[in-house]
Amino acid sequence: MATSTVATTTTTPTPEAIPEPKATPVRLTDSAVNKVREIMATQDPLPAGLRIGVVGGGCSGFQYSMSFENQSGMMDKVYDFNGLKVFLDATSLMYLNGCVVDYVETIEAAGFKFENPTVKSTCGCGSSFQV
Repeated sequence: MATSTVATTTTTPTPEAIPEPKATPVRLTDSAVNKVREIMATQDPLPAGLRIGVVGGGCSGFQYSMSFENQSGMMDKVYDFNGLKVFLDATSLMYLNGCVVDYVETIEAAGFKFENPTVKSTCGCGSSFQV
């Protein structure tokens, strides 16, 4: 009696590509998020989120702006930072790509600090910039 051998090969299924978390164009540090939440909690009515933007002005041409908003605009991109909604308009997004917003407290001062890789120069007071 003849026996036949069948060779079998097992293929290990390749794991599906796990999508990387989508990087946000702007990053808020935990310190910044916590400070914004603290300030938001004092507002009545409670705002829906924070708008970060760039406006014309200042001695170098542009200035950063931060304000509370009750809703997003039609052309806004909305990002979530641990439950804090951040609204960015398309124009500001061009100037803020890669920017890190931090909240810093020192003996001399306290405030939000923008670290923006697209900035070519800043003014002496540090509140406006040029790209």
